[in-house]
Amino acid sequence: MKVTIIGGGGRVGSCAAFALQCAGLVADLQILDANKDLGEGEALDLLHGSALAGDQRIYSGGYTRAADSDLFLITAGLRRKPDESRLDLINRNVALFLQILDSMRSAGIRQDAHVFVVSNPVDILTQLAVRRLGLPWNQVYGLGTMLDTSRFSSFIAEALKLAPTQVKALILGEHGDSMVPVWSSATVNGLPLTGIPECTPSFQNSLFERTKGSGAEVIKKKGGAGWAVGIAIRDVIHAVLLNKRALMPVSSLVQGPYEIRDICISVPSIIGRRGVEKHVEIKLWPKELMGLQQSAKALGETLGKVKV
Repeated sequence: MKVTIIGGGGRVGSCAAFALQCAGLVADLQILDANKDLGEGEALDLLHGSALAGDQRIYSGGYTRAADSDLFLITAGLRRKPDESRLDLINRNVALFLQILDSMRSAGIRQDAHVFVVSNPVDILTQLAVRRLGLPWNQVYGLGTMLDTSRFSSFIAEALKLAPTQVKALILGEHGDSMVPVWSSATVNGLPLTGIPECTPSFQNSLFERTKGSGAEVIKKKGGAGWAVGIAIRDVIHAVLLNKRALMPVSSLVQGPYEIRDICISVPSIIGRRGVEKHVEIKLWPKELMGLQQSAKALGETLGKVKV
């Protein structure tokens, strides 16, 4: 598989590239960045470690060289300016994103290629990619709440002194303020987390609030997320590459499950070689279902304000 990382010179793109290199399953890794020197520098730095990390072909280049990619990973994005509104930032990122999509189309993206969106606002941009590229909907997906889910599970494990890999707890909905914690299916090694005495309603609320604010916390302390999001990206790509049929909360076009239609949002999804193989409508508590539907409504309202 050939993966091209658009925005590969940035923090998220370079961390994703490193995670993919260390895992050793991607055959070709192309770094594409608007800053040509930065893209070339990242590719060269990764290449220097290839004798120790694996046998991938690692290089930089533009859209023409990327045209034969099996998967385009889009991590490029703009940061918020002082006193800038959230909507203004969204519109600036939408303008940049549409330029990227047009460049991909002009270069001749393959009809069987996958497009994996990580740039924010990820749900909005994933929806625009579905509309703009003309690819089958299942081949266009976003990171969605994968990172939120990892943060959520990690915080629960830390607080309850459990093995992090045994804790499974989903975040669904928008990657943003209206995200929804799914305690109804949260488990530790297959046993319900809500059966643990310490997992009280107060505990649940505090853990979720910490999860929801953790992105801002990382930005404040180190400038932005990198390593955890790189691992989350790697897991999705490996689910596609290895046809794992893994259940993951990625963002994709939902048409029916949970009475949600015509919006890209994170619901339980089976990920395999065809991308989003299907959505799985697992039973939720009534308040979780209501929260998910409200999250979809909020995304729809934001989408209606975006300048396309």
